[in-house]
Amino acid sequence: MPKITVLGHGTFDVERGKKLVLALEDNGVKILHQCGGKAKCTTCRVEILGGKYCDLTNVEKNAFYEKGIFDDHLRLSCQIRVDGDLEVRPIMTVENSGMNEGPRPEG
Repeated sequence: MPKITVLGHGTFDVERGKKLVLALEDNGVKILHQCGGKAKCTTCRVEILGGKYCDLTNVEKNAFYEKGIFDDHLRLSCQIRVDGDLEVRPIMTVENSGMNEGPRPEG
């Protein structure tokens, strides 16, 4: 079972194939997902610090481009399926933004 390490939150086991945004939320990380996991708002972005993950998708590239976000280490957690151990830093959370999470993304 893959392990996700979240800066400031600890490490937890995650079922392989689960969306990262749901893994974070289900383990107490109050990451934002204002669009409900549809790769439109970019509020679920995380900085990838290490581990195994898939390449940036065209959906993510377009979302980042539309928002003017250009950083090679950022990913949308709603677009990543956990396939191995990961170390991440959430960029926008309830605590640091003052916003509510948004609608829960579908699995």
